[in-house]
Amino acid sequence: MQLLVLGVNHTSASLSLRERLTFGPEMLSDALPALLAQPGVAEAAILSTCNRTELYCCVQAGAAEGVRRWLGEYQKVNAAELEPALYQHLDGEAVRHLMRVACGLDSLVLGEPQILGQLKQALASAREQGAIRALLGRLLDRTFSVAKRVRTETGIGAHGVSVAYVAVSLARQIFADLAKLRVLLIGAGETIELVGKHLVAQGATGLTVANRTLARAQAVAGEWGADVITLNEIPEVLPQVDLVISSTASPLPILGKGLVERALKQRRHRPMLLIDLAVPRDVEPEVAELADAYLYAVDDLQSIIEENQSSRLQAARQAELLIGEARDDFMAWFAGLDSQVLIRRFRDQGERWQQQELARALQALAQGEAPAEVLSGLAHRLTHKLQHHPTAALREAAQRQDSEALALLSQALGLESH
Repeated sequence: MQLLVLGVNHTSASLSLRERLTFGPEMLSDALPALLAQPGVAEAAILSTCNRTELYCCVQAGAAEGVRRWLGEYQKVNAAELEPALYQHLDGEAVRHLMRVACGLDSLVLGEPQILGQLKQALASAREQGAIRALLGRLLDRTFSVAKRVRTETGIGAHGVSVAYVAVSLARQIFADLAKLRVLLIGAGETIELVGKHLVAQGATGLTVANRTLARAQAVAGEWGADVITLNEIPEVLPQVDLVISSTASPLPILGKGLVERALKQRRHRPMLLIDLAVPRDVEPEVAELADAYLYAVDDLQSIIEENQSSRLQAARQAELLIGEARDDFMAWFAGLDSQVLIRRFRDQGERWQQQELARALQALAQGEAPAEVLSGLAHRLTHKLQHHPTAALREAAQRQDSEALALLSQALGLESH
C-alpha cells in the first residue's frame, strides 16, 4: 500500500479553479464513497477550504493516476486545466506535507491555527462514513499529535501577522483592561469583522459599529451584541469613545482634526487611541498633532507585523525539525508493516506444516507403525520443508555470485560466517 496526497492550494491554483474543486460539507456523503469505489483506493479523507482541496488516501501501487482522473471527472474540470495545478505526494513526502498543512506551515498566513480545526473536521466526516481505517487513522492521529507539539513548543501562533490582530495587540499594550473601554469600529468589512472578533476574545464588551449602511453594520455587530450607528452619528458618539479602529473604502477621511479635537475637549482631555487601518486613510494625519490623541496608521503597524513574521519564520524552522522527526517515526512504523505481514505469513506456514506432519504421524501411529519410524519420518519431512526454500535461495544467490544476498541469507538462517 501507498500513502497518497493529491490536491491544489493557493500557490498552485487560481481562486476560480479552487472554487470549482471545492467539496462542500453536503457533498462529502456522496464524494467519499465515490472516491473509495475507485480501483485500488482503500482509505480516504477529503479536506476542502477556501485555500485548498486535498485528498488523503491509502492506495495500492499505481492507483494514483485513477484518483487524479476521478477528481477532475467528479468536479467536472477538464484535465488540461486541472493537471498543471495538481500536486501529488507519496509515502514519506505525503506524510511530511500533511503534517506541514496541520501545523500551518503550508498556509497563506504562516502558522494560522484554523487549518488544524478544518483538518480535524475532515477526519471526523471521513470516520463517520467508514472511509478511514487503521493506516490513515494512525497517520492523522500522529499528525494531530505533532501539530499540538509544534503549537506548544515553538510558539508559531504566538505572534499575530494580520493588521487586525496587531491593532488589538497594540490596544492591549496601551489599555490595561479592554473590558472597561468604549470602542468605536468604523466600517463593516472583513478587517473590521476580524478586529471585532479579536476584541471580544480579549474581553471587550462596549463596542459600537459605525457604517454607511445600517444593515451591514447590524450583520457584523449582531455577533457581538454591539451597538450600530451610521457614519453621520459618529460626532455624537465619539466623545464617549476611548478606542477607535477604522477600516473603510472611503476615498476621503472620515475623522478630521476638528472633529477629534472637539471630542477630546468634551472628554476633558482623557486620551483617545485611534488606529487607522484604511488605505486611503480614514483619519486625517493632522489628528496626531493633538495632545491627547494617539494615532497609528497602517505603516506604523507594519514594523510590528514584520517583527512578528520574523518570529514565526524562526518558529517554523523549529517546527520543520519536529515534523521531520515525526515523519521518520511514522515511516519506520509504516515500513515495518510489510515485515509484520511477512513474519505472520512465515509463522502461519510453519504452523500449517507442523499440523500437517503431526496429523500424518498420528495417523501412522494409529495404523500400528513403529513409533521410532514415525518420529523419524516426521522429523525428516519437517526438516526438508523448512530447508527447501532457503536452500534454493542460497543456490540461486551463489550462482549469481551475489555476496550481499548470501550474507543476508546467512544472517537470517543463523549460519556462521567463514
